[in-house]
Amino acid sequence: MKPKKQKVEDLIKIENFIDYNQALQVEDKTFEKLMFIYTIAIKELETKFEILKNEFKIFYDYNLIDHINTRIKSSESIIQKMEKREIPLTYKNMIENINDIAGIRIVCPLKKDISIIKDLIRKFPNIHVIKEKDYITYPKKSGYSSYHLIVEIPIHLSKQNIYVKIEIQIRTIAMDFWANLEHKMKYKSKEKIDKKEEKAWVNCAKLIHKLDNQMTLLN
Repeated sequence: MKPKKQKVEDLIKIENFIDYNQALQVEDKTFEKLMFIYTIAIKELETKFEILKNEFKIFYDYNLIDHINTRIKSSESIIQKMEKREIPLTYKNMIENINDIAGIRIVCPLKKDISIIKDLIRKFPNIHVIKEKDYITYPKKSGYSSYHLIVEIPIHLSKQNIYVKIEIQIRTIAMDFWANLEHKMKYKSKEKIDKKEEKAWVNCAKLIHKLDNQMTLLN
């Protein structure tokens, strides 16, 4: 008998967080199981991108991918995001509405590499692209540029196959440099950034956009 194909929410037995503290308790095995599933999904996808990276390097003598980063959101981050969006604190709501619990970032040398990677993702067997956001053609007001995809990836457990949502971000080295510094300044700083500083960050993002275009032409 073949394993059943399910989504993560089908595994949930405990419906409510009850409260913030219970969600963080060690004995709350439901949350632990869910994070285990997301971790497996991230490893599966990371392996696919590592293979892709090495394939292009060995077969085509081309560095399509510079590096790969992965992360799983903390329970505190998940709950804060749900509360901010006024989403009732249930595991089912968490899985259905928070698409970036598991995330992978692909950083490539040139802007043209982004198109190659996103097209290859669409061709990955059994991986479903369910949402895309093009912040490169249409950057955020802050100046942020990146290409985002939400995908569902199958993971294979002993008794069932489960589809898990993962956010993929694809950006150039220059975009990544800007985004990392901007995040530290804007979200980690205790002092509020004023309009003059915000404008300066947007101008820097525009310069990076021009630099990316020039580097693509040179290559």
